[in-house]
Amino acid sequence: MRNRYLRPSWDLPEIYLYRAPIDFRKQANSLALLVEQELGHSPFSGALYAFTNRQRNKIKCLMWEDNGFVLYYKALAEEKFKWPGPSDELMPLTGEQINWLLDGYDISLLRGHKTLHYESVG
Repeated sequence: MRNRYLRPSWDLPEIYLYRAPIDFRKQANSLALLVEQELGHSPFSGALYAFTNRQRNKIKCLMWEDNGFVLYYKALAEEKFKWPGPSDELMPLTGEQINWLLDGYDISLLRGHKTLHYESVG
């Protein structure tokens, strides 16, 4: 696999996927306002928030870094991102999962085997 240099770090402690599409004219301050007012989170916590547009061919990630916002933007030339369905709930992700999403994988399908609970062998 090729090295990716402008990507969210795998060890970011907090990453949230905003599942409903947003108006992609919004820039860092408008997205920070959405995080603060609609989600009730502090946009200055250092958490990364990922957003998509209605066509799901663009992603914006917002994160506060020490003295200003970082706004990561990716627009696909073809295809669409595999975005989980709209919901009022934020979807927490790992650094690995956000990078899978950016690579085009359907993160809602990346689940391990279900956990089984038994009371006895016989």
